[in-house]
Amino acid sequence: MPPIPVVVAALAVASSIPIAVTAWLVGRGAAAAPAGGDALSDLRAMDLERSALDRVFRPAIAGIARRMRRFTPTGWLATLERRITLANAEKSWSLERVLAVKAIVLLAGLMSVLATMRSDRPMSWLITSVLLAVGAYFVPDLILGARAKERQQAIEVALADTLDQVTIAVEAGLAFEGAIARAARSGRGPLAVELMRALQEMQLGASRQEALRNLAERTEVPDLRTFIFAVIQAEGYGLPIAQVLRVQSAELREKRRMRAEERAMKVPVKIIFPLVTCIFPSLFIVLLGPAAIRIWRALS
Repeated sequence: MPPIPVVVAALAVASSIPIAVTAWLVGRGAAAAPAGGDALSDLRAMDLERSALDRVFRPAIAGIARRMRRFTPTGWLATLERRITLANAEKSWSLERVLAVKAIVLLAGLMSVLATMRSDRPMSWLITSVLLAVGAYFVPDLILGARAKERQQAIEVALADTLDQVTIAVEAGLAFEGAIARAARSGRGPLAVELMRALQEMQLGASRQEALRNLAERTEVPDLRTFIFAVIQAEGYGLPIAQVLRVQSAELREKRRMRAEERAMKVPVKIIFPLVTCIFPSLFIVLLGPAAIRIWRALS
């Protein structure tokens, strides 16, 4: 079996061949174009004005993502895309970029496994390298899941206060959209961002119901979904929006109080493990240690 550096160099050369062939074909097509092909020359000039990141790496990442789509189950792709939406990471971590990262991490893990198999390491090293490779493949999923969960919790915490602001503004005479805009401008965090996004959708021509349904689809907070569906039903049946907001605000405050009481009741149970593992042994040593030493000396 050839050494690992030779294998890496061969893979690098093999990956650079398609790029070189593409560049040669583009140059040949530009040279064979007629002198009057101003449109083709302008397109080529615009393409050359882009950075190397846009011309080489992003198409390569898109190609890797397309190949990963073929081998990834559809349900897994839908779950991953849902996590990206809940984490609000469409711009920074799109689905194609996540798939490309997973492919690169998987390739690096396979190379480490091959290197471990080639060396004279024991079987435990091979098992460890395989587990590390598999774990590294699922790291993007775990990061996106944790970020999505943290974001949904932040929305749930800020929902009650935001709804109180909307209710006060509507009762003071503002329209529903104006109250939402005021709460979004004065608030911070993911809920304010989502409300501002819903308002932008309304300004672009979407109806209020459509914008609110899109807001419910971008989140997984049950209280927010209940509030949105209550507003949609109130608008459909012609009910006063201020009364609906008042009822929803009171229910959210009650639910927040109940969640606080639930967390307070869980505290004694969570304290048991640190007490048993950390505090009780120290107390036993301090209290019973001198007595045990005296009993041992008396008996000996």
